Amino acid sequence: MIETKTEFVDYQVDPGRYKHWRVSFDGLVATVTMDVSEDGGLRPGYRLKLNSYDLGVDIEFHDVLQRIRFEHPEVRSVVITSAKNRVFCSGANIYMLGQSSHAWKVNFCKFTNETRNGIEDSSRYSGLKFLAACNGTTAGGGYELALACDEIMLVDDRSSTVSLPEVPLLGVLPGTGGLTRVTDKRKVRRDHADIFCTTPDGVRGQRAKDWRLVDAVVRTQDFGEAVKKRAGELAEQSDRPIGAQGVTLTPLERTIDSGGLHYRYVDVEFNRAARTATVTVRGPAPGSEPSLTPILTAGAGWWPLQMARELDDAILSLRTNELELGLWLFKATGDPEAVVAMDRFILDHQNHWFVREVLGMMRRTFARLDVSSRSMFTFITPGSCFAGTLLELAFASDRVYMLQTDEGEPAPSLMLSPMNFGALPMVNDLSRLAARFHDDRAAIDALRAQTGVALQPADAMRLGLVTDAPDALDWDDEMRQAIESRVALSPDALTGMEANLRFGLPENQATRVFGRLSAWQNWIFIRPNATGQNGALKVYGSGAQPKFDWERV
Repeated sequence: MIETKTEFVDYQVDPGRYKHWRVSFDGLVATVTMDVSEDGGLRPGYRLKLNSYDLGVDIEFHDVLQRIRFEHPEVRSVVITSAKNRVFCSGANIYMLGQSSHAWKVNFCKFTNETRNGIEDSSRYSGLKFLAACNGTTAGGGYELALACDEIMLVDDRSSTVSLPEVPLLGVLPGTGGLTRVTDKRKVRRDHADIFCTTPDGVRGQRAKDWRLVDAVVRTQDFGEAVKKRAGELAEQSDRPIGAQGVTLTPLERTIDSGGLHYRYVDVEFNRAARTATVTVRGPAPGSEPSLTPILTAGAGWWPLQMARELDDAILSLRTNELELGLWLFKATGDPEAVVAMDRFILDHQNHWFVREVLGMMRRTFARLDVSSRSMFTFITPGSCFAGTLLELAFASDRVYMLQTDEGEPAPSLMLSPMNFGALPMVNDLSRLAARFHDDRAAIDALRAQTGVALQPADAMRLGLVTDAPDALDWDDEMRQAIESRVALSPDALTGMEANLRFGLPENQATRVFGRLSAWQNWIFIRPNATGQNGALKVYGSGAQPKFDWERV
């Protein structure tokens, strides 16, 4: 069984270490070619045949996308294709899944979901358009990768199909949004979708186009030219800059030891006995208002980008490598006015390609918190820096505690900025404030009127921004009791409860994708029909037939 404790999974990679992807650039178009090394699995015990992928393949793919976003601003459209003969991608490696722990399967699917959602995020916010050039059979997670793109082109070679064979072959669901995108995005009719998702051989040619499963089918001899032409047309729809100089994503400076993860602006302290991780984020240095020339010079070292990259890496590492640290405690330090000034600059210059990409990185990083299966508390004490962007840490938390100090003692405060009112939405497209107050316009307008004001505990309680504000006499005992009572609860029940409470109405494609992963797929992964000794996922490829419990429950 693949274990996650014995070997540290590192989400940091660079092009010099890619095993599975090739990237080329031709003017406004980047071509990302999947060429998975069969012997290059992240863990031993399986071969990545037919362009199947595991977590290591997707870590590289995430890095490819990040570097196109930041290092190649001239790129306006991205073609995703395959180097394998008559195979685009066969999806997640089944043998890897069959020998993985439950936690590994779920975390793998979650990260892969986020990477696919990131494709759509870049198309929506950054003008980066994606074309899946399916030059061979496209199955399971391979088709889900194609579904995340703006358009899908399938080769018409009389054999290549698109398929979602998970239900008939493996006894599980498509793990990275396939069911949801087929209906919500592709608008495939329900009966066609029913046949498609229960037919392991898939659909090819004109029928795939007629059923809206792909946008175009093109004969083999015309495929290359058709892809080039359509990629150019998609590039014309983009507003990405021509002639801009990219920003190199330099490696993060990071120290990992038994006590935690340590970066320049983010520090994570492990308390294994208490099953908690304390995440402290430092704000930017106070000083003059930033301007475009210095931030381009700073590049990857500019505070919003470096902070977001560090926080992103910390979240991913905690989710994969520290399964028993079930409660994350957020703290922030620094100058609130400096954070608010930074927020103002970002929003004033968000049409500049680099600032826009940094804002996108921040948006996707904070969204990882919302879908993480961890409890989150925020503690606001004197000297804290919960302002603007960093206040989103508190709004992402399940509870927020603010210390009420004695009269004459320094008091903590929090400060709203325009960044809190929609620039960093959750995956349900609502700001965290809107989600907190169920999109109550009157409550949100009242908060908007407090923008830039240092709100002390009584004000924060009155406005509904914190859960409780214990006084100094009770603070230590109440925080200890809150922590101990939380970590004593069932992790499974908490995962389901938190996901439900964080995402109220309205639902959208992304919340439906993650909801199915957190609930349905999570449940199916532990059912004997899928992962029992004779379950479909376990016996796949062995020649044995799965043995099902025929009760419908």
